[in-house]
Amino acid sequence: MMFENKVAIVTGGGTGIGAATARRFVEEGGHVALIGRRAAKLEAVAADMADERCLILPADVADEAAIAAAVAQTVAHFGRLDALVNNAGVARSGSVLDTDTETWRMIQSVNVDGIFFASKAALPALIETGGSIVNVASVSGMGADWGLAAYNASKGAVINLSRAMALDHAADGVRVNVIAPSLTETDMTAGITARDDVMERVRNRLAMGRAATPEEIADPILFLLSHAARFVTGAVLPVDGGVTASNGQPRLR
Repeated sequence: MMFENKVAIVTGGGTGIGAATARRFVEEGGHVALIGRRAAKLEAVAADMADERCLILPADVADEAAIAAAVAQTVAHFGRLDALVNNAGVARSGSVLDTDTETWRMIQSVNVDGIFFASKAALPALIETGGSIVNVASVSGMGADWGLAAYNASKGAVINLSRAMALDHAADGVRVNVIAPSLTETDMTAGITARDDVMERVRNRLAMGRAATPEEIADPILFLLSHAARFVTGAVLPVDGGVTASNGQPRLR
């Protein structure tokens, strides 16, 4: 019960990593506000939780006013805020030449602006409680992929924004860290994980030979939010099945 009576906001809380993180936070005694664009998805996650432990707040993280209102509602409802998990994200394939301006701006608005807006709104309440932020980036922010220019740029921005926040707010008692997953079984990656030919190449690249489950990303997020990580801030934790352990050369045997 390491989060007994603590309160967290989880963006992108209706599916995948966000849903798994919210469930684990509640299992550990906490209360959670689920933010996402699709109310039905949020309600499906909340159905597993006691009503008094979960607040559903449909909102688009790219909408600054909506996110500020959702944070204010959370604090008013639960009386405090201890954790913010900025998990909402989108991806589209394409090189710079293949990516139109509308797509570029959409990806940056969700993946980067969303973290900025939510963090800015939540920080005053987190400073009061000595709370913590975990931003979900990607190994794609640590090194680039072929054909994911806009996504790579956004996740690189998430990592350095998080480091800046860690420096700026450590003196306020707020820790800020980053989780960098590799391929994880979520709605966003279903087009990859459903293809045997692609997954065969993935298995040859990941030391552990498979994609992660959302629960395998949620547990390290909870660690970074917890008292056990009380001296950890500005860290980028790859949860990647060994992807970043490699120097990129192919497997020879």
